[in-house]
Amino acid sequence: MELNAYVVVSVLAVTFFIVGWWQSRLEREADRENRAHLREAKARGADKAIAQFPTIQQDICVGCGSCIRACHEDGALGLVGGVSTLIQAKKCIGLGLCEDACPVGAIIVGLGDVSNRPDIPVLSSNFESSVPGLYIAGELGGIALVRHAIYQGSRVADDVARRLREEPAAKLPGVRDLLVVGVGPAGLAATFRAIELGLDYETVSLSDVGGTVLKYPRRKLTIVQEISVPLYGRLKGGEYFKEDLLELWTNVIKKHDVKIHTGADLLTVEQGAGFLETKTSAGSFRSRFVVLTLGRRGSPRKLGVPGEESERVLYELMDAATFKNQRVLVVGGGDSAVEAALALAAQPGNQVVLSYRKSEFSRLKSRNKERLDLAVKEKRLYLFLKSEVVSIERGAVVMRADGPEGRKDIRMPNHWVFVFAGGDPPFPLLQKIGVRFGKAPAPAAPRAAAA
Repeated sequence: MELNAYVVVSVLAVTFFIVGWWQSRLEREADRENRAHLREAKARGADKAIAQFPTIQQDICVGCGSCIRACHEDGALGLVGGVSTLIQAKKCIGLGLCEDACPVGAIIVGLGDVSNRPDIPVLSSNFESSVPGLYIAGELGGIALVRHAIYQGSRVADDVARRLREEPAAKLPGVRDLLVVGVGPAGLAATFRAIELGLDYETVSLSDVGGTVLKYPRRKLTIVQEISVPLYGRLKGGEYFKEDLLELWTNVIKKHDVKIHTGADLLTVEQGAGFLETKTSAGSFRSRFVVLTLGRRGSPRKLGVPGEESERVLYELMDAATFKNQRVLVVGGGDSAVEAALALAAQPGNQVVLSYRKSEFSRLKSRNKERLDLAVKEKRLYLFLKSEVVSIERGAVVMRADGPEGRKDIRMPNHWVFVFAGGDPPFPLLQKIGVRFGKAPAPAAPRAAAA
C-alpha cells in the first residue's frame, strides 16, 4: 500500500510539474508574441487610441487576463510582462467591458489627459464647460457610445437640479430651468431625467429623435451595456438593432408626452442677466442652464473635387435595400464606410467598389475587418486601396491610383457615390460661444483695479 501511495504521489508531482512547465512555456511564447505585436503597433502608429481607451494601473493588475477575454476587439489588449497592456489601441472602441471584467479595479476607461487635446472641450467632473451654466454631454465631449451618453445626460440633469436647490433665484418669466439641445442618447437622457426630477425643461434639436443613431444604416447592430434609462428603467446589455433603440425612445416620448422642438439649428449661446439665451434658427430660448448634446459629426466632410455637388453624391446610407442593380463607389476607411459598402454589396445586382486613400485599414472593428476580408475574397466587393477621387462625372467617376506604370487616372462607370470622410465637428461654434478646449490657454485672471 505504501508503495502504491508513493507511486501515485510521484505521478501527480510529475504531472503537475509538466503542466506547470508547459503553461509557463505557453505564457512565455504569448509574451514574446504580444511584445512583437506591440512593437509592430508602435511602428504603424496604432498603439495610440483615437478616442476613449482603458488606462491600466499596472501596479494593481494581477495579470489574470479577464479584461482580454472580455474585450470585444481581438488584439487590442494583451499580457506583456505578466500585466495587461494596451497593444493595438486604435482597435479600442471604449466599450468598457474590460473595466467591468477586471476583478481588482485596475482599469478605468476614459480620455486620459486632455490638456493638450485641441478637439476635446475642457469639462468639470459634472460636464460643465468653461462657460458657466453651459454643459456638454455625449459624443461632443469626446466619449462616444450609447451607455456613456445616457449616463452623462442623466448626470447633467441631476447636477442642474442640485444647483437649483443650492443656488435659488427668483423665477424669471420665460426662463426655463434647463434647455436641452440635441435628441441623441445624451439629449434624450437629460430630457427624461429632467422630467423625473420635475424640472422646467425645453428640448430643441435640428434633427429628429435619435441623433447619430438615427443616421445609422437600417438594421445596424449597436452594442449597449446595461444602463438605467430615465422614465424607462434598466436597459439590459447586449446588441440592439438601431430600430429597437429608436422604438424604445419613441415609446417613452409618447407615454410621457415629452415635448421636443425639432428643426432648430443652434446659432449661439449668450450670457444674459441671470440666464443663458440660446439662439437657434427657430427662435431664441432662455434658461438657467443649457446642455449641448450635438454629437461630433457636424457637417459631412467633402472631397473637394469637381462634380461633388451632384445629387448622385450622398453622405449617409439609411437603407441599402433601396439600391439595387447599381454601380456604387464608397469612399472612406472607417467602420461607417465599410459597413455601408458591405450592406450595399449584399443587395441584388450591385457592383460595389470601396476606395481608401491609405494602403491598409488601421481603425476598423475586428468584426468589420473580418467581414470585409471575406467579401473581397468572395468577390462580392472590390477594394481599391491607395486611391482617391479626382472628379465625378455624369455616369462615371475618375479615380487616381497606383498602377504598373505609377499613379494614373482611371475612369469607372458609376451610378452613386457615398462619401464617409468624417464630419467637421461644430468646434468653431463652441469656440465662438466661449467654450475652452484642451490646448487653448486658460483666460487670464482680471487685473485688479488701480487704487
